Order: sequence, then C-alpha cells, then structure tokens
Amino acid sequence: MAPLGLSLYNLAARRRVAQPTERPERPPGRLIWLHAPEEEHIRSLGVLAEKIRDEDGHPVLVTTPGSTAPAALAGGTLWQPSPGETVAEVTAMLDHWQPDAILFSGGELRPALIDAAAGRKIPMALVEARVPHLPDGRDGWYPGLIRATLAHLQEILALDDAAARALRKAGVNARMAVTGRMEQPCAVLPGNEAEREELARLMNSRPVWLAAALPQAEEAAVIEAHRAGLRLAHRLLLILVPEDPARATELAASLERAEGWMVASRSADEEPEPETEVFIADAAEMGLWYRLAPITFLGGSLAGTGCIRDPMEAAALGSSLIHGPRPGPHGAILGRLGAARATRSVASGGDLAEALAELLSPDRAAKLAQSAWTVASDGVEVTERVHSLLRRMLGED
Repeated sequence: MAPLGLSLYNLAARRRVAQPTERPERPPGRLIWLHAPEEEHIRSLGVLAEKIRDEDGHPVLVTTPGSTAPAALAGGTLWQPSPGETVAEVTAMLDHWQPDAILFSGGELRPALIDAAAGRKIPMALVEARVPHLPDGRDGWYPGLIRATLAHLQEILALDDAAARALRKAGVNARMAVTGRMEQPCAVLPGNEAEREELARLMNSRPVWLAAALPQAEEAAVIEAHRAGLRLAHRLLLILVPEDPARATELAASLERAEGWMVASRSADEEPEPETEVFIADAAEMGLWYRLAPITFLGGSLAGTGCIRDPMEAAALGSSLIHGPRPGPHGAILGRLGAARATRSVASGGDLAEALAELLSPDRAAKLAQSAWTVASDGVEVTERVHSLLRRMLGED
C-alpha cells in the first residue's frame, strides 16, 4: 500500500489534465534519463550527456520544462518535455523509454515518477541538489512524502553546505556528499594566434577595454566612460563591437566628428595604430577581442534587453567583466560570477566610467579576471564524479 502522503499527492494529481506527448522511437541500448528542472541544470546536464554518449555509447534522454528543446543541448541527445506528475503520464513515459538509470538535478522532487521508477527497480540519484521541494503548483499536505521520495535515491550530491543541511532536515542521513556544481559547456571561442600576436604588437602594451555586442542605446554610456578613461590613461584603446554591424561606418564617422577621436575599422582593413583611440571590430572574431582586452563591458546589460553575449565567453579567456542590471538570458551565470566576486556591476553611464577607471589598475582587473576564470573552469571533477556514479548505477564501474 502506498504511504498516505503519496496517496494524497496522486489523488490531487487526478484532477489535472494529462498533456499528449509525441515520442520518438527508443534507440537500442542502455538508455540514461537526465532531468533538468531549470535552465542552469540544462547546461551542465548537456555536458554530461555528451560525455556519456562519447565515452560509453549510451543513448541519453534529457527532459526539461517547456515545449521546445533547449539550444544548450547538442545534437544527438534525445529530448522530451518533462512528464506531468500523474500516474498515467509517468507510466507512459517509463513504458516507452524504459530507462536503465535516472539522474535528477536541483531541488525539485517528482514523487509520482520516483515512486514508479523505484517500483521498477530503476536506479536513481540526485545531483547539484538544493533544498528539496515539490513541483510548482503541487503544494499541499502530504505527510512524509519528501522523506519517502528521497529514500528511493541511491545517492545525493549536494550543491553546497546549506543544501546539505536542508536535505538532512528532510530526512537524508546517508548516501550524501557535498560536491558543488557540475561542468558548464565550454565557452572558449577560437582565435587566430598569429592575428593576436600582430595586434598585440601594434597595441604595444596599451591599456585596452572591449565593448562587446554594443546596442545603439548604450553607445552614449560607453563613449562617456571612454572619454573619462582617456583622462586617466591617454593611451587607452577601446575595441568596440556594435550589436548591429551596419552601424560601424556611421559610428566611426560620429566618433571622429563629435569626439575628435582617431577611429580605425576592422571592416576597412584598418589597424589600431598608436594614435587610434577607438577600434571598431566585428562579432565574427570575438575570441580574438576577448584575448586582447583585459576588460570587457557586456553590451545589452545596461540599457538593452539583457546581455547579448554569454558572459562565460569573456571569463574563459581571461577578461574581467563589467555588466549592467539587465542580465537577460544569462541571469544564472551572472549570479554565479557575482557570488564569486568575479564581475563589476554598474547601473548607469557614470557608474560604467567609475568601473572602467577602477579596472584600469592591472592588479584589480587581474583579480577579477582570475575569479571569473575559476568560475568558468570549475565543475570538471564533479562531472567526472557524476559520470562514475552513473557507471556504478549501471554496474559498469
């Protein structure tokens, strides 16, 4: 007989309408099911999925909220929307995919799914575990449900000490370790080393900063910051990559006319000569510009709709980061970088000028860049540990 909490939970779910789901054919072999309840888990589980497929040859299914496959998942990884928490939906999902192991991430628990999988003796674990909670909209009085659900998991890898304390309070006494985050997708962009060396020679140890994917709405703030920066370091060079490449010519003429600056443009095969104060570049070579600029302002984050470029691109290549209050789709990443004191946040054009002045100190910029690089490169050992855990769950290790 099902525990009272699970019975009440399943009874409440009967009032929900099951959503029909089209499912592709299950591939042969031992199938691994990875569930990501939030975007940040999608990125790390996507890396794990590639590792499983490349090294073990097992097909991998990833489930996420929403009705479309996330862009963060590489081709070759199977995707399905998260099943509903009704017995009928869970049964249909398990019947079709017949997973050999299931890995959940985050703090969301799915009692109906976990109980049904346990009944089929499918091994399960929880990684990057946070404070345990039921899916959105499933609040209610379900005595002992979370404790009973956690008991079905073979192992729990907690995100941090706070999560571990919450899990112990919920009833986890063993099978748990604090490991931290898993690896995120590699954000290292390619760059032509010969070009980098030549441009570095032309720049001749000048202080350099980059405005990456700059929308028109933020041009005035960047111009204000560069004007102030030139008063502190007269050799300062701004590499400006406009969000809209079509603005390059007009922007160059405007800067020369209004500011009296010497402007060079990559699209015109011009180079940053010693007198050049602004070098207008293009987004096709972002890896090159991140390598040359110790300081990067993330365009779109101040007056736009959010960061246009992934902050980890700059972080992975050793550039310190300045950003505004609008993270856009990169809120979780900027949150991690901010928690590690690996970014400098600003709220206005005046703040941007102050942040640039602060980071013109090489020691300060290097400290920020090192912290950002640490965030960008961490998690590799945790991913290896999770991969080994999966192999043990399958009896392969």
